[in-house]
Amino acid sequence: MAYTAFSPKAKLQILMNRNTTNRLLLTFSVFVAIGGYLIGYSDGNNNKGPMILESAVAGTDSSGATKWSSTEPYPRHDVYYPGTEQLQPDEMRVIACGTGMPIPRLKQAAACFLVELGNGEKFIFDMGEGSFERISALGIPLDQLNKVFLGHLHLDHAGDFPAFYATGPVNNRLTPLAVYGPSGVKPEWGTKVWAKKMKEMWAWELASRGGAVDPRGLELEVFEFDWQAVNNVIYDENGVQIKTIPAIHLDQSVSFILEWNGLKFAYSSDTLPNTWWAQHTKGMDLAIHECFPPPRLFQTKLGFSPEEAVLVGTQGHTTAAAFGKIMSLTKPRLAVCYHFQNDFDIAPSVRDGIRETYDGPLDLAIDFMVWNITKDEIRTRMAVPNHDSFAAPAQRAKQPPPNPYIMTKFSVLGVEPESAAVTNAVIDRYNKQYGLDVKPSFTSIPFMEEEQRKKVLEQFK
Repeated sequence: MAYTAFSPKAKLQILMNRNTTNRLLLTFSVFVAIGGYLIGYSDGNNNKGPMILESAVAGTDSSGATKWSSTEPYPRHDVYYPGTEQLQPDEMRVIACGTGMPIPRLKQAAACFLVELGNGEKFIFDMGEGSFERISALGIPLDQLNKVFLGHLHLDHAGDFPAFYATGPVNNRLTPLAVYGPSGVKPEWGTKVWAKKMKEMWAWELASRGGAVDPRGLELEVFEFDWQAVNNVIYDENGVQIKTIPAIHLDQSVSFILEWNGLKFAYSSDTLPNTWWAQHTKGMDLAIHECFPPPRLFQTKLGFSPEEAVLVGTQGHTTAAAFGKIMSLTKPRLAVCYHFQNDFDIAPSVRDGIRETYDGPLDLAIDFMVWNITKDEIRTRMAVPNHDSFAAPAQRAKQPPPNPYIMTKFSVLGVEPESAAVTNAVIDRYNKQYGLDVKPSFTSIPFMEEEQRKKVLEQFK
């Protein structure tokens, strides 16, 4: 490579030009980041324009301008309002419920993607820290979210699963939950032992919650598969087939391929670009693959040493240029990169790195980005989540717990009588208002006759 020497004056002019360019790039990046957050960032994909709801268009005036009704719903929505659109029989919808890293932040949860199919099936891929909040904000009944697939057992890909599982009954899940995860290099590192130890660690949580409300949502099926198997079919029901291929993220990691109704979706979880992805994900409709920022940002943003930045950012994960290369080899209809802080000052460097090796359709994922996929088009938008969400209703009739939690006598005897009287009055009003006859379990004890009180206390440990 030849190098050119510049005079001090020429060097100064170059620096001035660079500063001007950087300012322009920064201004442009801000607009791109804001636009991407509001309507989703699409870079060259084949998305079509927003769907028009013709029933809401009042007509045109004499000039030919389209008039919108002042009372009916707007005819165009450039965002997705969860629960308001019918998923067509031939359509797939993918929602980003976590696109970030192990570093906690309000803007981005850790890895999680929800896939919804037109046949009614729903699948969660990874459940990193913070992702359960995003899922809840979509308002989907948990009874419909009963299949979780984990690419590996790091916290930023599996950390929210324990809460999703253990708090299921109080969030109206009455359907058994299934989790699919890889085997381990050692048996004790695999998904079966991981799930067993999770239940042991949260044993009191499960006993106390499961003894207070309908506990059927605490039924857990664990499917552990061979992480080294290639094109390994781990799910094949209702016309949906999900396969795994090995991933290179140290060990015991996989990527997923979902096929349904002629549509193909691939999700890398964490990995270096590898031969299995290159061979088996060609021509995907939507390919979501991890992509890390450059090593210098690990130093400046996260305080990593140069050695840490190179090891973590390039040897266990995918650089932007490598993401571009693997996408240029596999040529999906739409490539989506995730697993980086999608900020105004980071996204441009990621995008520029990708564009060194890939010029195809591209989205830079952010939480609540949504893709609607059919054989004819792929549409990228942003979802509008409910920041004040409550759990959606159970999809089955509730039953009383078969094994109510029994408190210790020590705790029961600690109930304060005056506060208990106030609580009992609240229950009385509730019963009268709704025609019920619900009895307090513990706050009635201080007011019982001595013999009755002794008899009741015998029920406690």
